[in-house]
Amino acid sequence: MAENPDGQCVICNKIMCNSSLVPAKLRRHLDTNHPQLKDKSLSFFERHKEVQKTGVAALHKYAKTDNENATEASFMLSYRIARAGKPHTIAEDLIKPCMTEIVSCVLGEDAAKKITAVQCSNNVISDRIHKISDHIQDELICRLKNSKMFAIQLDESTDVAGLSILLVFVRYPFKGSIEEDLFLCAPLETNTTGEEIFKVIDSHMSKHHIEWNKYIDVCSDGAAAMIGKIKSTVTRIKSVAPKCSSSHCVLHRHALVTMKISYELKTVLDQAVQIVNYVKSRPLQSRLFKKVLFELRNELKIFFTKQPGSASTNAFVDLLRDEVWLIKLAYLADIFDKLNVICKALQGKTTNIFTVNDKISSLENKIDFWIECVDQHNYECFTILNELQVTSDVEKNIHEHLISLKKSLKEYFPEKLQDMNWLQNPFANHTKPSMLTVSEYENLIDIKCSSSLKQKFGAENFDLNNFWIGLQDEYPTIVEKAITILLPFVTTYRCETGFSAYAYTKNKYRNRLDAAPDLRIQLSDIKPNFSDILRKYVKKFHSSH
Repeated sequence: MAENPDGQCVICNKIMCNSSLVPAKLRRHLDTNHPQLKDKSLSFFERHKEVQKTGVAALHKYAKTDNENATEASFMLSYRIARAGKPHTIAEDLIKPCMTEIVSCVLGEDAAKKITAVQCSNNVISDRIHKISDHIQDELICRLKNSKMFAIQLDESTDVAGLSILLVFVRYPFKGSIEEDLFLCAPLETNTTGEEIFKVIDSHMSKHHIEWNKYIDVCSDGAAAMIGKIKSTVTRIKSVAPKCSSSHCVLHRHALVTMKISYELKTVLDQAVQIVNYVKSRPLQSRLFKKVLFELRNELKIFFTKQPGSASTNAFVDLLRDEVWLIKLAYLADIFDKLNVICKALQGKTTNIFTVNDKISSLENKIDFWIECVDQHNYECFTILNELQVTSDVEKNIHEHLISLKKSLKEYFPEKLQDMNWLQNPFANHTKPSMLTVSEYENLIDIKCSSSLKQKFGAENFDLNNFWIGLQDEYPTIVEKAITILLPFVTTYRCETGFSAYAYTKNKYRNRLDAAPDLRIQLSDIKPNFSDILRKYVKKFHSSH
């Protein structure tokens, strides 16, 4: 039996004394402690010995010093701070003192001394965040270069320092799923025209050597600089990306639908807003009137009566005593509540063209139902309005508004999903879709007849995107067509939430911050590999890092 140079058994690592190394005693140790190996050849024990030597060498090779561990901990801490959108000074001012006290209390003073090696000054945390952000961006760029196609959404806003900020999010297939990430966060130095926005995006594309012909769709908010026919960003993108289509954010379209309102109802809405703003300008009363304006109309009348006499308060009292005005307000409260439910349903990362089609179709049918109810003088579908006696004049206003709402919905959502049932449910009975070739339809038949795929389709936590991408190797042509339809954004929701995160990170107390690195870490789903970051950016580990 082979033993280590240190006199250890190569199997159990038991240290053998010199007298135990004689062949007879080695045989007895083998028979007693490892009887299952007694018939193994000498080469088996020699291989086991080599494996042990290699493992020990590898362990020493990858063992980290205290300074290396402290540097990695500093990167991890910086990552957490950026993810939370917190000030960089919080590490030195709060986190490190707390860590030191906790470790000292739980593990003792010796362990607490190691915490002091974790450098976390404002400059160090900022440097770490920039390096992590660069690492995440490099990974994203690598993924996009290896991807056949991707889609973007973009929007522009102004930060607390008055700087115009452009956000661009990208959607791309990656390893059996569709991923979303922040592609670009950059300032617009001069103006916010379509030409300037395109220049910033094009510069970023050129810098990282990404091909324009991979673009398949761009989603925007519909602003003139974005979709204008002559000099818009979208037009310029289409000129360099021939396969690229464009879409108007459904949330913005839904907002445009709700803005179509008659003058009479618009006047009531504006007056209600004035009352709310008056109350909110007085903090105490604002806290007292947290309920819906309409539900507290009697309390509001008393409140305004007790206010010092003014033209505005007297006008508010008159409005709250006007039954016709209150009936119109009740209808507006009901209808906007219903429209807000639809708007919320259209938000989120999982919204796709089928979600939009279902919700808009549902709203169209509901409007038809509401019109029918109003024609029959039945207001049960409007909770607040149903408590009041609706006059014929107001009923006419309501009927006209619902007709206008239906017309606006058809104007801003003219497209209908046709010939796409195969994509939403490949297992349903349907004839050959016109958009599919013969070979693609044959692939669809294969998918439809697969019992295992059908079981997977109805599984819990099912995701339509992942289902189709999972078939990419077996049915590449039909899957590519499916991804082309599923990949584009239908809203600029990620940009809207991105600006909210940006405003939280770069606020009036940190108005000189370059928030782009923090924002990339905060919004990205790519997990950083700290070992790679350390190898790339930190050449020599020492406590001053």
